[in-house]
Amino acid sequence: MDLKDQLKSLFPDHEPIEEEKEKDSEKENDIWIQDDPIICKYEKRKGKPITILEGYNGADEDFKKLAKEIKTKLSVGGSFKNERIIIQGDYRDKIMNILRDKGFNVKRVGG
Repeated sequence: MDLKDQLKSLFPDHEPIEEEKEKDSEKENDIWIQDDPIICKYEKRKGKPITILEGYNGADEDFKKLAKEIKTKLSVGGSFKNERIIIQGDYRDKIMNILRDKGFNVKRVGG
């Protein structure tokens, strides 16, 4: 007798709803995966390093979610402008690892 059976015998009226929550959370984290690689490049603007991500062909809202997630994981500033994610600092390697873990193809450009 496993735990679910034991709980069901103790609480016969209770119906578990955990499975639905897991499915909903997976739907929220779904981001459009594309065939073309996202370009990750490095530039200096006014003497300060920045990392630019471009080439995403999904919805802008998904790209904004991705930008927010990257900024949160790396604890850095950045913005989303003109279909580009601009991250303050040179975080190409870390960003590329995050994107690869999510299933994106990433191409490193510059430096």
